[in-house]
Amino acid sequence: MKAEDSGRSRNLNDEQRFQLLVTGVSDYAIYMLNPEGFISSWNAGAERFKGYVADEIIGQHFSVFYTEEDRRNGRPARALQTAREQGKFEDEGWRVRKDGTRFWASVVVDPIRDHSGELIGFAKITRDITERKAAEEALRESEERFRLLVQGVTDYAIYMISPTGEITNWNAGAERIKGYKRDEIVGSNFAVFYTEEDRAKGLPAQTLKIASAEGRFEQESWRVRKDGTRFWAHVVVDAIRDESGKLLGFAKVTRDISERKQTAEALERANAALFQSQKMEAIGQLTGGIAHDFNNLLAVVLSSVDVLATRAQNYADIKVLDTMRRAVERGALLTQQLLSFARRQPLMVERYDLNTVISSFEAVLRRAGNSAIEMDIRPARDASTVLLDAARFEAALLNLVVNARDAMPDGGKLVVAVENVELDAGQVGNLAPGAYVRVSVADTGSGMPPEVAARAFEPFFTTKEVGKGTGLGLSQVYGFIAQSGGDVVIDSEEGKGTTIGMYLPVVEGAPGDATIADMSVDTVLIVEDEPDVLDAAGQLFRSIGYEVVTATNGVDAMAILARRTDIDILFTDVVMPKGMDGIQLARSTRELRPDLKVILASGYPLPALREQYGRIDDFSFITKPYRLAELAKVLRAAG
Repeated sequence: MKAEDSGRSRNLNDEQRFQLLVTGVSDYAIYMLNPEGFISSWNAGAERFKGYVADEIIGQHFSVFYTEEDRRNGRPARALQTAREQGKFEDEGWRVRKDGTRFWASVVVDPIRDHSGELIGFAKITRDITERKAAEEALRESEERFRLLVQGVTDYAIYMISPTGEITNWNAGAERIKGYKRDEIVGSNFAVFYTEEDRAKGLPAQTLKIASAEGRFEQESWRVRKDGTRFWAHVVVDAIRDESGKLLGFAKVTRDISERKQTAEALERANAALFQSQKMEAIGQLTGGIAHDFNNLLAVVLSSVDVLATRAQNYADIKVLDTMRRAVERGALLTQQLLSFARRQPLMVERYDLNTVISSFEAVLRRAGNSAIEMDIRPARDASTVLLDAARFEAALLNLVVNARDAMPDGGKLVVAVENVELDAGQVGNLAPGAYVRVSVADTGSGMPPEVAARAFEPFFTTKEVGKGTGLGLSQVYGFIAQSGGDVVIDSEEGKGTTIGMYLPVVEGAPGDATIADMSVDTVLIVEDEPDVLDAAGQLFRSIGYEVVTATNGVDAMAILARRTDIDILFTDVVMPKGMDGIQLARSTRELRPDLKVILASGYPLPALREQYGRIDDFSFITKPYRLAELAKVLRAAG
């Protein structure tokens, strides 16, 4: 500072210095009004904000800065009146510049009085806070949009909770999912949504502790609605902190994913059913293949025994042959059990009412129990018709009853129940949706652990002592019901009993019997790729008076049929490994010789053959191994 300026500054009094200070301020409009509101002074800030120079505005009424609406409403006069009466007036509002543009102003008006208290005017300070107002308005609009967004969300429950767990706000999604209205729940502790078990474990407090320590908590578990029902929820809790890190509360987002959980569980059940089905199918293929080959061996032996029996002359030979026949029949029974599991045993199916079947078999079922067991037979009301082999069904049911009895050595209750059910897709194994008859055998016995129940249908699997079970009982039941178009379900818990349910599809029509016609033939063409089986079959046919022509494959058989017109019946094996199989041969024969009678022979049952080859019901059928009497019956029925 120059010496002369320094001297001039020292010569100014306090009033002059204050005047220079006020005049030089450019961020605030600072000016004086007389008691009536006319402007008596003007600073640089006022000029910058409002656009007037001092000579233009001094002497004018300060209401010139107000909007037309505010002047009509008398707002300038109220400002001065408030300042006089209350010692100060403070306000924010729109003000008008010289060029007519508006700005948002923060205004303070203070009354100025002399030593005697007389009002001599007003000091008015105005600041342009348009930018702050715009920022606040933008923030307010943003917060409002966010509030509307959160409130408008209905698929998620979004709400805030205090550091101690009290609910502080509530959106529409929370009301929809949890059932509480805002006024009912705000102020309550969020633990009200947890199950009683989770509250006993302290999980609500643990949730907030983890979210506070780690910043976030995420979980899927059961939650409870206002009406007490449960839903499976996906929950996220975020800790909310201010700039200094102080915990303000928690943001909690909950979604009802019960449907997704149910879908996942259904998929898991379907996958488990598919795995079980594939496992049983693989075991069945192996078992059925072995049994089929064994059948061929038994067919040779049994046919040879029958032929020798027709030639036996003395009692000793006949007795030996009878012993051989009984041994072969026991072997055949074993293969039939294996084929039953593999769903390849022949079935004599008819339409039945299971109430009638079980009622006629009830005495046998009750004798299978013992005096310490209470047995309850519960028929269905108007049981629907099913298609099955009644004799094999009775054997399967008896098997289940005996197993149930063995599971209750000290007594208990056994219930055999029949009921009509309607299944949805995937509800029971891989059964198609529709109407079924369910036959269940329930006991109060020892039950099975999950790992045992999972293997119960496997052949030769048993938990009984050596010599007390073959392990083929339940596998036979499973195979028979599966071959009949149904499924079997085990529901068991160790120490709490077992329920085994057999599901059979409902068919149209009323229960009835089948009829068989008679026919005789003279010349037969036997087609079989196994030489021993071919020879044995030829011996059987010759023993009952047929002329026999043989072939080892379908091509040779067609050549024979083309040149010989005296053949009355074709008797062919189904499974032949090379070239034309028995089904192709039968169809080609029917085209060449429509009048020719055709009999198919196989260790595989008709349903399995139909599944592989399609419609084959135009041909007669016999199951290997066959006895002479069975062969004669089929030959008579071939017409």
